[in-house]
Amino acid sequence: MVFASYNNIISPLGFTTNQNYSAVCQSKIAVKKTLLPFSKEPFCLAKINDDLIAQEFATYGNAHQHTKLEQLSIISIQDVLTKSAINPEDERTLLIYSTTKGNIDILEHAYKNIDHKRGYLHAFTHHLQSYFKFKHTPLVLSNACISGVLAIIIAQRFIKNGQYDNVLVCGGDIISEFTVSGFKSFNAMSSEPSKPFDANRTGINLGEAVSTILLTSNKTLATPYHTEIVGGASANDANHISGPSRTGDGLYQCVQEVLHYHPENLGFISAHGTATLFNDEMESIAFDRAGLNAIPVNSIKGYYGHTLGAGGVLETILSLESLKNQQLIKSEGYETKGVSGNINIIQTHQPSIFSSFIKTASGFGGCNAAALFRKI
Repeated sequence: MVFASYNNIISPLGFTTNQNYSAVCQSKIAVKKTLLPFSKEPFCLAKINDDLIAQEFATYGNAHQHTKLEQLSIISIQDVLTKSAINPEDERTLLIYSTTKGNIDILEHAYKNIDHKRGYLHAFTHHLQSYFKFKHTPLVLSNACISGVLAIIIAQRFIKNGQYDNVLVCGGDIISEFTVSGFKSFNAMSSEPSKPFDANRTGINLGEAVSTILLTSNKTLATPYHTEIVGGASANDANHISGPSRTGDGLYQCVQEVLHYHPENLGFISAHGTATLFNDEMESIAFDRAGLNAIPVNSIKGYYGHTLGAGGVLETILSLESLKNQQLIKSEGYETKGVSGNINIIQTHQPSIFSSFIKTASGFGGCNAAALFRKI
């Protein structure tokens, strides 16, 4: 068995998992209109306060040696290492990092004293390896917006196959001119807080976050949740470079695969839910085709925006908290059904008795992933 263990979330809503879960349960949202250095008009997004990062990293020292993403990653990973007491130098421990852009701000000349080569994903993770003295070279998982969920699935498989005992999965991405400009070019960004699955949705908000979760074969480290990751699947519908399958084929295939594990008392689906026209429609069709009409569905992106490579890890951790507390998290921003698939969107925070959940993700290029978690 592979257990979900200690974790951390860093976002505009807090620097710990508890702070973030508490904020979400109070319906606080991180998304707000923010003026960025490269634009004359504000964007609606979720950005971590730079002064708070400096304050949190002060105890580590030598901040000038690390990029913003590296600082956030060090804080997040160290929190999990401290709570779990695992040794990063252990040969049975691995780090997987999920990200779409990594140190993208290096390309914007944000740092005078940092080698521009750390803009390469392998150099970025080698820097983290050197800092923590990980025995093994970290793996980088960069597969569009399914990166976080796929990294968790791959970690589970490594442990299940006996290659490692502990795998730390850290997901992180930051707001940059590159990412904002890219999504703006698709006309995909909303000028207001996003409304996943809603009839009046107008697009995504971008967000930045770093989240870390430990997966382990050690049952004594299962204490936070007493929950296992049963398995997962990924599939590509190969429909379009940015547009998902209109029939939800790739996601439907992933969901069908995890349903083969026969989840008992399935409590909810944590969907991708970007609040774009085609993504939300595709997801609703896939869930409908899979016969999951009665299962509650939420999207976390109304709180945090789309945090790209961090999203799958962050949303999995919040879902684990939801399972632990037997509480369904409402899908923030949803008011009126705006998709054709017959799905059951969670409209209020509410207590519920359940023992498993499914986390899904979808992304550019037609990639999709789904994973099943259940109480033991």
